[in-house]
Amino acid sequence: MTTLPASTNKKLGLVIDLDVCVGCHACVVNCKEWNTGGYGAPLGDSDAYGSNPVGAWLNRIHTFEVTPDDVPASIVHFPKSCLHCEDAPCVTVCPTGASYKRTDDGIVLVEEDKCIGCGLCAWSCPYGAREMDPVEQVMKKCTLCVDRIYNENIPEIDRTPACVRTCPANARHFGDFADPNSDVSIMTRERGGMDLMPEMGTKPVNQYLPPRPKTRPEAAPQITTPEPKAEGGLLGWVDKMLEAI
Repeated sequence: MTTLPASTNKKLGLVIDLDVCVGCHACVVNCKEWNTGGYGAPLGDSDAYGSNPVGAWLNRIHTFEVTPDDVPASIVHFPKSCLHCEDAPCVTVCPTGASYKRTDDGIVLVEEDKCIGCGLCAWSCPYGAREMDPVEQVMKKCTLCVDRIYNENIPEIDRTPACVRTCPANARHFGDFADPNSDVSIMTRERGGMDLMPEMGTKPVNQYLPPRPKTRPEAAPQITTPEPKAEGGLLGWVDKMLEAI
């Protein structure tokens, strides 16, 4: 079995603002595009244009209708991918060492040459973040676009995960949670960032910002239209002359 590092120098991860996400799936599509046509091994698809398409997607969005008793019903779009947990069970259960957590930045990766497709990591992940590639028959997962964030061959502005770079609503943010002064750390503190399923004890690095509570609008005031008044002076004279024509 694979062991986890006692600590990591950085804790790279994502902050996802559930109050801002509009469920447009731009992050999902760009993740698929980058991981299929970028520097890494492509994500496989089987019968992509047929009646039974199957493919590997590393980022998904689930949409829920929330109907609490004391506030209006609302729609919450919930993006989900690998959370790069500090205590990652997908790593410790791997029999070949294919799944591992990097000491430098805390990113959880899969060394595909070692993966035997046993599926134990998928069974152990409480978030359903592992994807079996239908073509290669090896496990794929979010890499935080490790081939982008350190890539000096692309513009500096693009050295961030593809999902973050493409989000039109600015609902996704990338940074180092080990740095208390990073943007992601500040957002997590100020907005009360949450672990996903903290009861599982995996200590996920990625954080979710909760939706702000919705309020019921006050009843609109009744607006009465005043009766038109006769104009005096020059305008009144013009009105009378026009009525007489």
